[in-house]
Amino acid sequence: MKYLNTINSPIDLKKLNINELSVLADEIRDTIVKTVSKTGGHLASSLGVVELTIALHYVFNSPEDKIIWDVGHQCYAHKLLTGRRDRFHTLRQFNGLSGFIKKTESPHDSFSSGHSSTSISASLGMTCANCLKNVNSKVIAVIGDGSMTGGLAYEALNQAGDLKKDIIVILNDNEMSISPNVGAISSFLSRKLSVKFLQNLRHDFGLFLKSIPVVGYGMYKFAKRSEDSFKTFITPGMLFEAFNFDYFGPIKGHRLDHLIRILTNIRQLNDPILLHVTTTKGKGYLPAEKNPTYFHGVGSFDIDKGKALKSSNTIPTYTEVFGKTLVELAEKNNDIVAITAAMPEGTGLVEFAKKYPDRFFDVGIAEQHGVTFAAGMASQGLKPVVAIYSTFLQRAYDQILHDVCIDSLPVVFAIDRGGIVGQDGATHHGLFDLSYLRSLPGLVIMSPMDEIELKNMLYTSISYQGPIALRYPRGRGNGQNVDKIEKIEIGKAKVLVEGKDILVLSIGYSVNESIAAHLDLLKQGIKTTVVNCRFVKPLDKELIISLVKKIPVIITVEENVLNGGFGSAVLETLHDENISDFKIKRLGIPDTFVSHGSQKELRELYGLDAKGIVKCAKELLKVNKN
Repeated sequence: MKYLNTINSPIDLKKLNINELSVLADEIRDTIVKTVSKTGGHLASSLGVVELTIALHYVFNSPEDKIIWDVGHQCYAHKLLTGRRDRFHTLRQFNGLSGFIKKTESPHDSFSSGHSSTSISASLGMTCANCLKNVNSKVIAVIGDGSMTGGLAYEALNQAGDLKKDIIVILNDNEMSISPNVGAISSFLSRKLSVKFLQNLRHDFGLFLKSIPVVGYGMYKFAKRSEDSFKTFITPGMLFEAFNFDYFGPIKGHRLDHLIRILTNIRQLNDPILLHVTTTKGKGYLPAEKNPTYFHGVGSFDIDKGKALKSSNTIPTYTEVFGKTLVELAEKNNDIVAITAAMPEGTGLVEFAKKYPDRFFDVGIAEQHGVTFAAGMASQGLKPVVAIYSTFLQRAYDQILHDVCIDSLPVVFAIDRGGIVGQDGATHHGLFDLSYLRSLPGLVIMSPMDEIELKNMLYTSISYQGPIALRYPRGRGNGQNVDKIEKIEIGKAKVLVEGKDILVLSIGYSVNESIAAHLDLLKQGIKTTVVNCRFVKPLDKELIISLVKKIPVIITVEENVLNGGFGSAVLETLHDENISDFKIKRLGIPDTFVSHGSQKELRELYGLDAKGIVKCAKELLKVNKN
């Protein structure tokens, strides 16, 4: 690594010439590929913005100038250039570097990100703050074309254009098809027209035309229409001009000389600017270029073969079980439709989309729209299944409440990645859904302990005549299989093992850890009753109350924050029934955001594995005895 090993901050970057920067780009790509092949991560998007990242840090002065990365999928080159090269091998590992932008990790990470479409809003807020504080620095939002499917981006563009503040938005476009000739002409014009002299001349000429008595304003409007018509002919920038942004591009995002020149020009301007940059996802690593979707978020892989390292575990994931079961149910029920928010692969709906293309809807990164879209379908007699990761469903909370629950519409929320997710960290753990959904009137919430229950619960959800949330974890099941799918009685829990010493009430994946804890405690002479509660709402009050009266030493276990979660529901029930003679310990996530690490490491850290449950049981029995 001839040049990368000399880069300890963006200041070192500015010492290199264009040729040296090109070599540096190759070194960065090589480092990213080698690291991600071991740690897993977001490969294709990070490879696609290497030159853009170099150019941004070469022209601007981070951290004084703020570079805001939307989502953060593309931040690996940024981390390597901002003093984290020596720790890059710890990417996404427990106590290592985050796979996303994390404000507490580096002063160069100006705004934490992990969810889509937030960069322009955050950047505009920073720009306005700079104005109020008389701070003279630049704010640059880097947003991908995928994130531009989120409405939040356009809300921010609308206000930014109205305020006419000094903000730069870079649209990293790796999907639009733009012909080489048009791209070359537009790139040339944008580099030339972005020069400050020409921009000032354009502005002053406009003022001059307006000042001419009687006919001046009409002449200005004609000139403006002519300019806009010309721009529309050669670029796709008219949309952004409508938001009062000065549009430049599209420019090739892998030409460092072009990027540096236009960014240097744009840096001198003080109006809302949108620079349209076209890049290739996976650039520099052929397997990722050919299959960017596969290498968007990938586990460890063989670099030479370009394939994931095979696991000896053939048990399907919960996601795969969900997708397969939904296809089976849709064969017999034409009213079933599937909806996802730009995640057909991640939510297991690829096979459904192939088999029933007319009944599959990908709404883009627009969870709010997706939920209300589903409500509209449900209002007309269809059975929409909305498959969204738990962490992303948070973005549609009001739509669940207002558009689905108030009218009790039969929408099924298939909530993937519920609970501890792993290496993606705080922005991606599904640790809040039980709490943020439990307060909504009429919404049923359930969670399976294994694949059999997932199938049965999905079947139950389809036949239920109201809103229902089915929450399941990331990862593989237990290897359970069943041919016959059966309905589950709404609100009914199931006693799995009986013992007189302690009562363990669990929900979802935690039931498996509770069973393992029961076996360990049994060896130590401690007998437990383990209940698979299955439903957070409605809770099986009758069963729980009857068991507490016999076994007043209780542990609740959930992969959710303790505030307002499953354990809280149990406590509320006991209080409402005036039951006070009991000892209880709620196991779950305390009032904190959980960082990244493997699911195993994080469950152990928060005492949510069998070992933690055993320890809790013994301590609780000791307290009760005393």
